Amino acid sequence: AMATAGPRSFSAAEVRARCAQGACLVSCRRRLYDLSGFVRLHPGGEQLLRRRAGTDVSAALDGPPHRHSENARRWLEQYYVGDIEPGDEQGFAAQNPAAEAAQLCAWYWDGLWVPQHYNPCLLPQDLVDWQKPLLWQVGYLGEKYDEWVHQPVDRPIRLFHSDFLEFLSKTAWYVVFMVWTPVVLYLSWVSYTSLAQGNTRLFSSFTTEYSIPVHKYYFPFIFLLGMILWSLLEYLIHRFVFHMKPPASNYYLITLHFLLHGQHHKSPFDSSRLVFPPVPASLVIGFFYGVLRLLLPEVLGLSVFVGGLCGYVIYDMMHYYLHYGSPKKGTYLYGLKAYHVKHHFEHQKSGSFGISTRFWDYPFRTLIPEETFQKED
Repeated sequence: AMATAGPRSFSAAEVRARCAQGACLVSCRRRLYDLSGFVRLHPGGEQLLRRRAGTDVSAALDGPPHRHSENARRWLEQYYVGDIEPGDEQGFAAQNPAAEAAQLCAWYWDGLWVPQHYNPCLLPQDLVDWQKPLLWQVGYLGEKYDEWVHQPVDRPIRLFHSDFLEFLSKTAWYVVFMVWTPVVLYLSWVSYTSLAQGNTRLFSSFTTEYSIPVHKYYFPFIFLLGMILWSLLEYLIHRFVFHMKPPASNYYLITLHFLLHGQHHKSPFDSSRLVFPPVPASLVIGFFYGVLRLLLPEVLGLSVFVGGLCGYVIYDMMHYYLHYGSPKKGTYLYGLKAYHVKHHFEHQKSGSFGISTRFWDYPFRTLIPEETFQKED
């Protein structure tokens, strides 16, 4: 058998030279990490991470302003490239290295996680084989599935053996915008012109005498109602369907959970899987259209539906941006991005079920608690 090389060691001078060329290398207790590929995705913003290039980040990981979760520290390990040369730790202050080392060993060998940029020979066995499609494997994880799926990794996921099905399951963000925006515009025009004919009345199926005429100028308000209904639906689907805990004994429910949302939690930065592919989306959207047509007079149902569809498009665009965008510090989207990333790394089961708004987290009491920093002894 070939002997595997151990971790590389880097001198402080080499680290400084690489950072001067634009790399983002940081250390944590003598271990060196290359975050160059991750800086744009950093929830606290790219600049914050760039300012820490070439320094020890162990104190920053503990906060304030933000204490990083175990998942965030596990995530960091994916970018491990080697160690700082012994005696060359100026500016790389170590704090209690023994405890840190013990913790890292525990994480490595829990068998639940495999980093991407690591020598595979140095790795523990993951619970799944990443060389094969994951969809048919996850059901066998049983009671280990729930813990495994909520430990995110930075690597692309393949779901299906079939190239065609795999193609249908992946979508670039702009495809959603290109497919559904013309539909929203067309159906808005149809709704408005139908209302303008003045034949639409509320309650006409119960009583012709007291039915209420619906004026064309009501269209923006009905449209807005559709958007509000969508935001509630978005919350309910995310909370009760996407975050159901599948029974450990049920292979099919685990597989369904992974297909619907588990894959996104396992690999939150897989850019081809951040928005809903138009082919399966059209089935779901068609179902909701049918329900609204049954419940409301046709033009009203259509007007509510088109508002909801517009809300859905905004939601999918925002979800992509919360993962890949760099909103300015202090803006609404900056707060929303930090909140959403906390949902991925720390509070997967307790909060942030509304993606494009935090509004529904208030009445349903699923708000992620604000961080507090007690002085630790």
